[in-house]
Amino acid sequence: MTNATPAQPTLRHVQCLDSRGLHRMAYWQWEQQGDLAHPRTLVCAHGLSRQGRDFDTLARDLASHYRVICPDVVGRGKSDRLADPMGYAIPSYVADMVTLVARLDVTELDWVGTSMGGLIGLGLASLPGSPVRKLVLNDVGPAIEPSAIARIAGYLGQPVTWQTVEEAAAALRSVSLGFGPHTAEQWLELTRPQLVPSPGGGFMSHYDPAIAVPVRAMTPDMAKAGEALLWQSYERVRCPTLLLRGADSDLLSPTTAKAMTERGPHAHLVEFAGVGHAPTLVAADQRAAVRSFLLDP
Repeated sequence: MTNATPAQPTLRHVQCLDSRGLHRMAYWQWEQQGDLAHPRTLVCAHGLSRQGRDFDTLARDLASHYRVICPDVVGRGKSDRLADPMGYAIPSYVADMVTLVARLDVTELDWVGTSMGGLIGLGLASLPGSPVRKLVLNDVGPAIEPSAIARIAGYLGQPVTWQTVEEAAAALRSVSLGFGPHTAEQWLELTRPQLVPSPGGGFMSHYDPAIAVPVRAMTPDMAKAGEALLWQSYERVRCPTLLLRGADSDLLSPTTAKAMTERGPHAHLVEFAGVGHAPTLVAADQRAAVRSFLLDP
């Protein structure tokens, strides 16, 4: 009679619909082994250029309470790439997650979303009859600071290769200082799943460079319209909501975070000193905040 948390997750796939046909979305499933499989489900969704293995540390923490599902959003990690890059957009991602929920065969779930993953969760939680029971938004809200978009657009999709994993980790760390303090081993653990062998030797980031196309096509008018729609979605959220913010974040402003505590689901705000965009949920205090919120009856 065993009920141990596995050291590694199981890789699975689900087929989803897009404007050009079908694509496969990968997801990593963490669950205890043995005869005490937990009935509750937690979905953890990653940021714009990341992938589902970002949540390994958090998933190991929570696998005794949940079946933890960490998708690779389409165009990232082990998921397919889209023929039409304009399909790399929040409404399309939400549609994929609806398909994933059907595959998981659950009527309710909890959601942890970092940055883009938070916006996907926000979209899902705002739908009538949403399955989202509790929502964690990690350093993201309806209003995204233009300076952060410009910073991300500056490196997103660039054709860069590295000769070693350590070189890649150093380079990725240089554009991810907002992740906050990490040990060298923690950063390597975050980096290894982010890499794929480059055809010319060495390594490159494991995402479709075309995910940058919609980001670079964004105009101020489009951003303003998108913000208005996101606030409308936020106002429709009815589930308990936790908002995490890096105190030095350049993407989620203090003004937006405060407004989110006063509007819609009136999110409970927790800030982390010495961290920008976005907390990785590797540090013990960050994981404790998520764990306390999710497991509080």
